[in-house]
Amino acid sequence: MRSWSAPKVPRLPGVGAPLRLFDTAAGEVGPTQPGPTARLYVCGITPYDATHLGHANTYLAFDLVNRLWRDAGHEVHFTQNATDVDDPLLERAEQTGQDWRELAEREIELFRTDMEALRILPPREYVGVTEVIDQVAELIELLRDKGATYDLDGDVYFDVAAAPKFGAVSGYSEERMLDLFGQRGGDPDRAGKKHPLDWLLWRAERPGEPSWPSPFGQGRPGWHIECTAIALANLGSGFDVAGGGSDLIFPHHECGAHEGHVAGGEWPFAKAYVHAGMVALDGEKMSKSKGNLVFVSRLRQETDPMAIRLALLAHHYRSDWEWTADQMASAEVRLARWRSAVGLPAGPEAETVLAELRARMTDDLDAPGALAVVDAWADRALAGGGTDPGAPALVRDIVDALLGVEL
Repeated sequence: MRSWSAPKVPRLPGVGAPLRLFDTAAGEVGPTQPGPTARLYVCGITPYDATHLGHANTYLAFDLVNRLWRDAGHEVHFTQNATDVDDPLLERAEQTGQDWRELAEREIELFRTDMEALRILPPREYVGVTEVIDQVAELIELLRDKGATYDLDGDVYFDVAAAPKFGAVSGYSEERMLDLFGQRGGDPDRAGKKHPLDWLLWRAERPGEPSWPSPFGQGRPGWHIECTAIALANLGSGFDVAGGGSDLIFPHHECGAHEGHVAGGEWPFAKAYVHAGMVALDGEKMSKSKGNLVFVSRLRQETDPMAIRLALLAHHYRSDWEWTADQMASAEVRLARWRSAVGLPAGPEAETVLAELRARMTDDLDAPGALAVVDAWADRALAGGGTDPGAPALVRDIVDALLGVEL
C-alpha cells in the first residue's frame, strides 16, 4: 500500500544524544540502544472515520522518536499497518450503506493527507492487512505447529497457557486484563474457550462478511495477529520500539508480544513498548466509538497545520489531557512569534538552543520543555537581543529537524 510523501529534514551540526524513552514493560525510562538501523513499528488506524486529534497525538509522538534517532545518526526502519478489515470498519460500512473497501480506501487517503500536512515522516512499509492475509495465515500455521493454538467451531484461538510470560508487557492483574479484554474486542465469556483470556487468531467466515481461503477454512484474521505478522516480516524479532496509544497496552500489545515470542523464540518481541497518552474532549477519551472527535482535516481548513502540531507538542506525549479550543489560539500565537523571530536578520546565538533541545527531547521526548527553550530564544530575539546573523536560520532548522515544525 502506498505511504505518503516525506518532508525534507534539515541536517544539524554535530550528532544528537542517545534517546531515552519510557518502556511500559519495564515501568521506567531507559535508553534505547538501536544498532546502525533503528527499527520502529507503530500500530496504524482502523479506517472507518477520519483522523482525529487522538490519532495525531500518537503519530506525532513516534514521529519525534524517528527524528531523534535520525539526529543521533541512525537510519530508521519504520513500519506501520492499516487495519483495513475489522469489525468496526464492517459495522460502519453496514450502518452507512457503503462498500467496506471503498470506505477504507477513502479514509486511508484522508489519513495520508493529514499525516503529510502535519509533516509526519512516512513509514518505509505502510501495509494494509488485506495485503498480507497469506502471511497472517502462515504465522498462525507456525503457532499451531508449536502447539499454541486450538480450534473452536472453526475459529482459531491462541492458548494463553502457551505464553508463560503473559502479563509482562502490561503488568496488569488478571482481573484488570479480563475487564479490559471484554471492553476492547475480546470475548472472555465465550463458551468452550480453554481460558477467558485466550484470543482469536482466525475468525471463520460469517454470513455477509469478507473472507479469504486459509488452511483453517474461509475467514479473516483476528486483530492482534496482523501486527505481529507485519512486524515479523519487515522488522524481525527483537526490534527496538513497538508503539501506539496507551489503549493498546492491553490486549493488543500484550497479545502481539506473545505471538511473536512463540513464533520467533525471542523475548522480548520488541525491546521497548512505548505508549502515547489519551486525548479527551468534554471529559471523555476522544474516540470514534463515542463520537466526540476533533478531526485533523477540519482543523486544517481553519488553521496552519504547524499550529496544530504545536498545540500537540505543548503536552508531554505520555500524558492524558483534554482538548480545548483555546489551545489552538495559543499555538497560533506561538507559531507567529517563532516565525517573526527566525525572520529577523540576526538573533541570539543558537548553539545553546540546539544543545538544550537535544537534551530535552532525548529525555523521554520532553516537548513542552523544548517549546519553552525556543520561546525564550524568540523572546530575546524579538526584544532586539543578539547579533549573530546565522542564528535565525539555525533555529529554523533546529525546530524543523527535532520538532517537525516548519517555520
